[in-house]
Amino acid sequence: MVDLLLLLVVFGFSFGVGHILISRVPQILHTPLMSMTNAISGVTLLGALLLFAVPTGPWEKTLGAIAVGAAAFNVIGGFAITDRMLRLFKFKTRHKGGDEAGEAAR
Repeated sequence: MVDLLLLLVVFGFSFGVGHILISRVPQILHTPLMSMTNAISGVTLLGALLLFAVPTGPWEKTLGAIAVGAAAFNVIGGFAITDRMLRLFKFKTRHKGGDEAGEAAR
């Protein structure tokens, strides 16, 4: 139970520090920051999955399941938003036939 309490304290502290740091980042830098947090969520996902490889109690299993769900949601959402952002940088060009091609301008 002491280990769980220590983990919750570390989680709360990291949540507070993360919130303070991210709130001070200019909006123009949010996309690169999101890519980094997407990578961090991937590491969190692996760590949460490793939690299921060792014998643990029901509280640890529950927290691990919540961590897996939250990290998976963040990773999938991060990839979707990054893909959408990258599509903004592609330009459509018109050919003589009037059809559009989705190639990037050179």
